[in-house]
Amino acid sequence: MWTPARLAVAGCYGLTGVLNALWGATLPATDARLDLGPARLGVALLVLGFGALVSMPLAGVLAERFTGGGLLRVVTPLYAASLAGPAAMRSFGTLVAAILVFGVLLGMVNVALTVQAVDLERAERRPAMSTLHGVWALGALGGGVVTAVVLRAGADVRLIMLIGAAAAGLAAADLGRRLPVPVPPAAGMADGQPAPRRRAGLALVLVLGLIGAAAFLTEGAATDWAGVYAREVLGAAPATASLAYTMFVASMTAVRLFGDAVRSRVRADRVVLLAGLTATAGYATVLLAPATGGAALAVVLSGWALAGAGMALIWPVVSSMVGAAFPGRAKDLSMVTTLSYGGGLIGPAVIGGVASRASLPAAMAIPAALVAVVTVIAPRVLAALTTERPWAAREDSDGGQSRGLPSIVTFL
Repeated sequence: MWTPARLAVAGCYGLTGVLNALWGATLPATDARLDLGPARLGVALLVLGFGALVSMPLAGVLAERFTGGGLLRVVTPLYAASLAGPAAMRSFGTLVAAILVFGVLLGMVNVALTVQAVDLERAERRPAMSTLHGVWALGALGGGVVTAVVLRAGADVRLIMLIGAAAAGLAAADLGRRLPVPVPPAAGMADGQPAPRRRAGLALVLVLGLIGAAAFLTEGAATDWAGVYAREVLGAAPATASLAYTMFVASMTAVRLFGDAVRSRVRADRVVLLAGLTATAGYATVLLAPATGGAALAVVLSGWALAGAGMALIWPVVSSMVGAAFPGRAKDLSMVTTLSYGGGLIGPAVIGGVASRASLPAAMAIPAALVAVVTVIAPRVLAALTTERPWAAREDSDGGQSRGLPSIVTFL
C-alpha cells in the first residue's frame, strides 16, 4: 500500500533520479559546447565525486540534528537549482566551480534520502528501501529518455538544463512539504530488525562501509564497463554492445521494485546471501563465456542480467539495516554511505588501470572477486545486527557500544 508518506519519499527518490539523468545525458553536449576533451572532462568528474564525498559526513551531522526530511526540504531544491550552474558556465574554470557545488549538494541529498528512507521504514514497520531505489532508477531512465529525445529534436543543451533545474526545484519544494515527520527511534521495531543502539563504533562502521564500497565498486564496474567488455572482448558492434548495460540496469531495476516483498518475508542476511550468490553467478557467466561465436554474446548478456539482479538488493538492504540498528545516528549512516560511494567512484578507474596493464577480462575479475567476498561476509555481519541473534540486543551497562562488535570483527 502506497501511503502519502511513502509517495512523498518515493517522489524525492524519483526526482533525484531525473536530475541525475539530466546531468549525465547532457554531459556529452556540455563537453562539445566547451570543447573539454577527455582530460578536462575527467577532472570535472573527479571534482564532482570529491564534492559529494566531502559533503556526506557533514550531511550526517545535519540530518542527525534536523532529521533527514528537514535536510531534504532544504538541499533538494538547492540541488535541483545547482544544475543551472554548469549550463550557464562559459569556461572550464567556472564549470569546475559549478560542478563542485553540484557535487556537494549531490552528496548531501544522497545521505538525506537514505536517512529519510530509514525513518519511513521505522514508521511503517515494513521494508521500503529497495522500492525507493527502484523508483530512483525509473526516474533516471525516464529522465534520460526524455533528455535524449529533446536533444535529438535540436534543443539547446543549456535551455534543457535551465528548464529542468527550475521545474525540478519547484517539484522538490512541493515534495518537501509532504515529507512525513520521523517517529521516535524506539518505535517501529519489528521481528528480525536490528536492535537500536546508541552508536556503531569505528570498527563496525568500517566493516559495513567496506561491504558497501565493494558492492558499489562491483555495480559501478558493470555500469561503466559492461558495454565496453562486449565490444572489446567479444567484438560486438557498439549498438549491440550497449545491450549489456541495458540488461544489467533493467534487471536491477525490476528486482529493486519487487525486492521489498522478498525482504518482508526473508531475513536480511539470507536476502544478501541469495543476492550475492546470484551476482557471483552472473560475473562468472560473463568471464567464463566463450570468446567467439554467436552464442557468446547471448551468454554474456544473460550473465549481466544475473549480475544486475543480484546487485540490486545488496546496498538497499545494508543501508536499511544500518539505519535501523542505529536510529538517530545519521552520522554513522553517513560514514558508511561515504565509504560505500567512495568504492563506486574509484571502481571504474581501478578497472581501467588494470585493463590497460593486463587485460579487460583480468580487470573484471576484480569485481567478480569482490562480490564473492561480500557474499561470504555481509550475511554474517547483518545476522549479527538482528534481534534474532542474542548478541545483537546486548549493550554495555552505560547503554553505549554493543558487545556484539567483537563477534562481528572476530570472524573477519
